[in-house]
Amino acid sequence: MFIENFKVESPNVKYTETEIQSVYNYETTELVHENRNGTYQWIVKPKSVNYQFKTNTHVPKLGVMLVGWGGNNGSTLTGGVIANREGISWATKDKIQQANYFGSLTQASAIRVGSFQGEEIYAPFKSLLPMVNPDDIVFGGWDISNMNLADAMARAKVFDIDLQKQLRPYMESMVPLPGIYDPDFIAANQEERANNVIKGTKQEQVQQIIKDIKAFKEATKVDKVVVLWTANTERYSNLVVGLNDTMENLLAAVDRNEAEISPSTLYAIACVMENVPFINGSPQNTFVPGLIDLAIARNTLIGGDDFKSGQTKMKSVLVDFLVGAGIKPTSIVSYNHLGNNDGMNLSAPQTFRSKEISKSNVVDDMVNSNAILYEPGEHPDHVVVIKYVPYVGDSKRAMDEYTSEIFMGGKNTIVLHNTSF
Repeated sequence: MFIENFKVESPNVKYTETEIQSVYNYETTELVHENRNGTYQWIVKPKSVNYQFKTNTHVPKLGVMLVGWGGNNGSTLTGGVIANREGISWATKDKIQQANYFGSLTQASAIRVGSFQGEEIYAPFKSLLPMVNPDDIVFGGWDISNMNLADAMARAKVFDIDLQKQLRPYMESMVPLPGIYDPDFIAANQEERANNVIKGTKQEQVQQIIKDIKAFKEATKVDKVVVLWTANTERYSNLVVGLNDTMENLLAAVDRNEAEISPSTLYAIACVMENVPFINGSPQNTFVPGLIDLAIARNTLIGGDDFKSGQTKMKSVLVDFLVGAGIKPTSIVSYNHLGNNDGMNLSAPQTFRSKEISKSNVVDDMVNSNAILYEPGEHPDHVVVIKYVPYVGDSKRAMDEYTSEIFMGGKNTIVLHNTSF
């Protein structure tokens, strides 16, 4: 059975006029290495951590500012939300399609909440707590290209033409603010798009981003703002003692206009200073140690390390299953080709390296968790290939081959092909 909403009655949950308060005891274990009767032993002990959560019942008016608003992700997200809000339908070659939020964890997934007369009861994920309706989100943001969102949507070639025509009146007045551009951190082939950039020193750029956030909040009358990086993947920043290793050194480096401070880190600094959450959707190391220190000191939320919504997510799930089942992956080969601007930017070796690290890291923790399968220092052969093929556009093709050792020297190979279009 599926129900739309519910209320919890529990000694650990309290509802007031303004908030929901809950107490949760997290039961886990910890280990100690103790000398017991002359012999050191690993001792497992129970550990209980008490958490108290408080959620406002008032749902704020939310503004989302996207870095890279005019890219494929930004224009598609903005258009998709508008289509849902306006109840737009459009003709495809197969059917009349209705706008929906399929693929959204909060809007299209369900959870089991209990049983009723022997039947399992499920409810929408969004019924767990008061959540923002995405239809109500106000969008804004920055882009190094001054193309309006309607033209950016057409350039992306993600939506069907019928849908694009219906969305154009809503989106052609949406124009990104100038963005921070540093050609040293992205592929050289992005220069031709960079006609909408913030001039000045790095400190001046940070201050401009802060001004933009304040102006957006004032103009739209939103209660809260979240900034999301959905711009080009940058190369990795060099971690240098005295430059970006501490909060003080990072801020001083910005004042000195040091070249090694990336645009994404500058956006994040501005958000921390303005106490606005910053979410990183690309695989570069935006969160250098000094930035993490700054966010902790100012009690501001930063998070994210690539969206990992496609091949990388599939890899993390599958390798976790294989290793958890006692199967030993020995070779993982991942091949991708795509033809959008993300693919063009990733054709540069320095930006591809960021993506390669992100895709490789999902395997490391799982390999390290099983010393039965892997000797110290042993790991699967892991190869990642990304190629730019303009003709396929935004339709990314991902092909993976997983070869594993199984019982008594046997071999198993799994081959996956994943395409979204």
